[in-house]
Amino acid sequence: MPEEIKIPKAEDPNILIEDLDNPKFYINRELGMLEFQRRVFEEAQDELNPLLERVKFISIVGSNLDEFFMVRVGGLIMQRDAGVISGSIDGFTPNQQLIEIRKIAGKLMVEARSYWHNTLIPLLEKSGIHILTYNQLTERQKEFVNGYYEEVVFPSLTPLAFDPGHPFPHISNLSLNLAVSIEDEDHDEHFARVKVPSSLPQLVPIKRSSGNFRRDGTLPRHHYFIWLSNLIIQNLSSLFPGMTIKEAYPFHVTRNADFEIQELEASDLLEVMEESVRSRRFGKVVRLMVQKDMPESLQELLAENMNMDKRDIYALDLPLNLQSLMDLHKMEMPYLKDRPFHQHIIEKFRSVEGLDYNKVFAAIRSGDILFHHPYDSFTPIIDFLKSAARDPNVLTIKMTLYRVGKNSPIVKALLEARRDFGKQVAVLVELKARFDEESNISWARMLEQEGVHVTYGLVGLKTHSKIALVVRKEGEHIRRYMHLGTGNYHHVTANLYEDLGLLTCDEEIGADASDLFNYLTGYSLKKDYHKLLVAPINMRQRFVEMIDREIEHQKQFKNGYLIFKANAIVDPMIIKKLYQASQAGVKVDLIIRGICCLRPGIKGLSETIRVISILGRFLEHSRIFYFQNNGQEEIYMGSADLMQRNLNQRVEVLFPVQEPTMVRSIRKNILDVYLADNVKSRLMKSDGTYTRLKPHNRRAAKNAQVIFIERANRRN
Repeated sequence: MPEEIKIPKAEDPNILIEDLDNPKFYINRELGMLEFQRRVFEEAQDELNPLLERVKFISIVGSNLDEFFMVRVGGLIMQRDAGVISGSIDGFTPNQQLIEIRKIAGKLMVEARSYWHNTLIPLLEKSGIHILTYNQLTERQKEFVNGYYEEVVFPSLTPLAFDPGHPFPHISNLSLNLAVSIEDEDHDEHFARVKVPSSLPQLVPIKRSSGNFRRDGTLPRHHYFIWLSNLIIQNLSSLFPGMTIKEAYPFHVTRNADFEIQELEASDLLEVMEESVRSRRFGKVVRLMVQKDMPESLQELLAENMNMDKRDIYALDLPLNLQSLMDLHKMEMPYLKDRPFHQHIIEKFRSVEGLDYNKVFAAIRSGDILFHHPYDSFTPIIDFLKSAARDPNVLTIKMTLYRVGKNSPIVKALLEARRDFGKQVAVLVELKARFDEESNISWARMLEQEGVHVTYGLVGLKTHSKIALVVRKEGEHIRRYMHLGTGNYHHVTANLYEDLGLLTCDEEIGADASDLFNYLTGYSLKKDYHKLLVAPINMRQRFVEMIDREIEHQKQFKNGYLIFKANAIVDPMIIKKLYQASQAGVKVDLIIRGICCLRPGIKGLSETIRVISILGRFLEHSRIFYFQNNGQEEIYMGSADLMQRNLNQRVEVLFPVQEPTMVRSIRKNILDVYLADNVKSRLMKSDGTYTRLKPHNRRAAKNAQVIFIERANRRN
């Protein structure tokens, strides 16, 4: 049943349905993100997941919290220190948010490590994976790891003293360190810091051994590890000869990475970004994780010398760096991981061998081609760009690049097109893609050196759109071919993230694509596009108009229905529109993976709105916006989430799915499958918490990602 929000008696009771600006109707963005991290942690606790997949998820909790503190907490601390008192969408001030974050994030960090020790470690040991302390090693194992220490680790270590002659050392972001207390011959105590090298495996493998035969006749291997920090602690005397090691404790530092780029004052954005990346290393410390039994005096010494708030110290069980557990997932133990599956090759591309570019472009001319990654292979997209690079009829290639990763075949195709075939290539490389700045700077310089026209985007805006445009001469005419997608041109994450993409040669979309690139690379005040929704130009306006249209259809025909699938919904204007749609009776299904600031199921406000979040093997990343439109169904897909930053401060693109059979297929075979999920789906409650859905019995279980995998296997 929809629930009523209790409001103070002094307020007008009508505020419940009339005042859509009331902070009571919104959920705090930062606390919503922490609620998402709890759902990720649930995947580590899910016994239906293979063991190493559960380890992977607890590692993801660690890496996600690292980024959360670097960006979200770092930004809140800057607001607090600047004296900002204005509230967030739910009325919380920066300081109030920080207080809540400390409680919730602190509890999550404690629970994750407790689960690691009490549940996952015993299960790993039963499966032949043993993480040992130095004291648990046999003499032979100690001889092996000590040899590794002397040969590999010791030369990489630099002990740094702290005394009147040695200033307190700089502690780099996300670094794992040892705080070492030392006593000299005169029994005077000293402090030193030793950084645990991040370039070395944090879990040091020890020589494996064989166990007893399994029932199937195979011989299991036992894998042994020791934490690198533990190994260093046991060998500290080699770093401080003649001194007495009294105690040593690991600590981990997180610094603020939410820096603002003064683009308007920049003469060269590339140089400004390089300097910004360097300055990130010196951001304010926003979190200090220390070993649980580190003495208070040592914690105070660290806090004082790093000029940080002692309330931002978290005393935890080891390991402090949960992200390093991902090393275990990389092990060759397939029986402890998700079963591999065969990605589907779209039928139109199965007959394309040896990059026959004539067949590639003919396939697109025969009709729009829809891809659902990772169930559909990303290889045809790479082949499309390789074909464009080599086809003598292709004149120009234009692309936006946000995140592409290392050894990118996409970038190699662009380099090949320019270097080997002399084509005109224009690429927008988004230098401000957070935590990919260094990689993108490197790609930008490499492309420029080959003569590619490289731009870095528009001042004050990030370019987040995913679009590739190929201009091809065909007889006496020019035809434009496009790839538009919801995900990055990253060949690795294309196998891990769920995304949708479209290959098309639609003339009006092609004209829009040309106008978009002119906007990105030159000067343009164009305000109208034929078919594309482009932020910050017309996307917000069109979105509001389409929701209003659905409200009118509901009033006239009682069939209003919206389905939005996205990573986040935060924008107050869009949320208000959805509240108005619900008040008019429009049915609204929201499939929101991460943050949702909307409160569903409130009587008189949002009782027709249902919000689910799906987490599973693949990261749900696609954005799909479905409008029932009185039977003339419309679907837009693209790169934009429903957040202020996406609609106001980024260049985003949503593209229409035009083929009616394709629209129906997305609705029936993708969106309806997600909405029926009762295995990996969580239902959001009005208070912002989530309830895990469960099937009545095993036969009734519907796992959307498994259904998509089985469908891909059947089509191969």
